[in-house]
Amino acid sequence: MKALVEHIAQSLVDDPESVKVEEHQEDQTVYLRLTVHPDDMGKVIGKNGRTAKALRSVVYAAVNKQGKKVKLDIVE
Repeated sequence: MKALVEHIAQSLVDDPESVKVEEHQEDQTVYLRLTVHPDDMGKVIGKNGRTAKALRSVVYAAVNKQGKKVKLDIVE
């Protein structure tokens, strides 16, 4: 899951080296924390949050097949 989020985020931003994804799991929930350069926040979030919503949808679909839940946070 971490690699999927990292790959998508790196494709969106101008500074792919600054993309970091932290992952940890508690029970049946996977927690992902996506960190990007402050200048790239707009690219990851998108207009009205559309890009972030699409990213979350892809991640939810991938995790749902495993019978788990996911929480994705996007931070600077």
